[in-house]
Amino acid sequence: MIGRVWKFGDDINTDIIAPGIYIKLPPKELATHCLESVDKDFAGNVCKGDIIVAGRNFGMGSSREQAVQVLKILGVGAIVAQSFGGIFYRNAFNVGLPAIVSRDISKIESSQSIELDLEIGHIINRSTGEKIITESVPDNLQVYIKMGGLVPYLESIITKKD
Repeated sequence: MIGRVWKFGDDINTDIIAPGIYIKLPPKELATHCLESVDKDFAGNVCKGDIIVAGRNFGMGSSREQAVQVLKILGVGAIVAQSFGGIFYRNAFNVGLPAIVSRDISKIESSQSIELDLEIGHIINRSTGEKIITESVPDNLQVYIKMGGLVPYLESIITKKD
């Protein structure tokens, strides 16, 4: 997977990703407010396949599923962070959004192009040529990514039965 980087710092919580003030809006409208308190241009300029790179505790806070949904709606291809909120991490894979842990994000900057290898566990910074080690994604979670997420998969099974 190759994408353009949007870089954020530490402690990006679910209320920053999907602001509570807009939580009752339909998901596509909520997505237009994604991350606006830290980057007002993000929701309007993120492109399909772009990759978020962040510091510690990305997605910490409430178990708000909308935080992952809005990123998926906007076309984010993956998230690389030094650490994740536990519920956010699991919700990401449930909708087929790769969440990759990398302790060293210092060699990645906004707007650079990076290539992720989820199986091996590394990033190639295509802008600088540097290789960065990540945790590999466990096989069972890679299956979710390939299916487009567990939630969409289960919904398709339920729909077929109707």
